[in-house]
Amino acid sequence: MNVVVCVKQVPDTSDPDTEVHIDSSGRDVERSKFSFVINDADNYAVEEAILLKEKHGGEVTVVNIGPETANQVIRMALAKGGDKAIRLEDEKFEFSDAVCTARLLASAIKDIEYDIVMTGCIATDDGYTATGVALGQVLGLPHAAYVKSVEVVEEGKLKVGRELEGGIMEMLEIQTPCVLTIQTGINEPRYASFKGIRAASKKEIKLMDLAATGLSEDEAGEAGSKSVMVQYSVPEVGELAEMLEGDAAETSGKLAGILKEKGLV
Repeated sequence: MNVVVCVKQVPDTSDPDTEVHIDSSGRDVERSKFSFVINDADNYAVEEAILLKEKHGGEVTVVNIGPETANQVIRMALAKGGDKAIRLEDEKFEFSDAVCTARLLASAIKDIEYDIVMTGCIATDDGYTATGVALGQVLGLPHAAYVKSVEVVEEGKLKVGRELEGGIMEMLEIQTPCVLTIQTGINEPRYASFKGIRAASKKEIKLMDLAATGLSEDEAGEAGSKSVMVQYSVPEVGELAEMLEGDAAETSGKLAGILKEKGLV
């Protein structure tokens, strides 16, 4: 069971004192004061890939698009049980949208024999939830999103459970090769052992630039994107919220009066 797992380095905003500031370009945030971690859902995808390898054999290849600092995220995935790694870096990749990012990832794994490609279901920095399903489309493979269980039924076939609204699980069968976007809570991510960390420090991380992907400049970065980031802005502070006090009957009556006064009902 050969699995490719895509991981993203994201700012660690778990510290409540962390302040987010827009940089001078207006198209990104100031990153100099952030520490970085693996995207939360991607961490679960790494664990699921390793669990499948441990049960069924095969290899896990870790793929990332990012700067050299992303090596720490890649090596931690290798330390947990990943076998190989690829990192794509080129200034021409900047401002790639979800489809363009999927195109870059697809170019990185085009020569790899795999059964499953996994991504996290959502990125904690931009929250787009689009790259994984876009990757399935670019690769021309069946795909499933928000996957919370994976079972190998037989060679070439998986049974997966997708989490729907309200906690409902949709069970379906999917042929391999396929793309799965992994939901948090599917497993319990392990900690890397000291032995694993030492071994990961010696593993090669294959570096790919635009030329290595085989794509043209019109297929990468902003030039290859359908959607373009124009500008970030800090939300304006509006009127303060009005807190309604009392029991359910009282507050519902007050709320109905406010909505009626403002012409909303």
